[in-house]
Amino acid sequence: MGDVFKALADPTRRTILDELTDRNGQTLFEICARLTTKYDLGSSRQAISQHLEVLEAAGLVVTKREGRYKFHYINTGPLEPIIERWLRKPKRTVQHR
Repeated sequence: MGDVFKALADPTRRTILDELTDRNGQTLFEICARLTTKYDLGSSRQAISQHLEVLEAAGLVVTKREGRYKFHYINTGPLEPIIERWLRKPKRTVQHR
């Protein structure tokens, strides 16, 4: 779970996940172009590539090669333990004194 939190801690990585949620299965070039135009992020391709590596290491992004292209897909599976741990438990009310 630590890798997931580390990956989600960075706002650029969260924006990349937002972008993949909107349009899954993008190449690095497409992600960079859309981050620049849609979110006004001026990060280099190398920086975005490094962010994608962190997301992939955490399991939040999976890739698939097709010929010379590498497509990136969001994977929400690593978020399930977090949801189970804090969001699906019965709600407890806080008692004020």
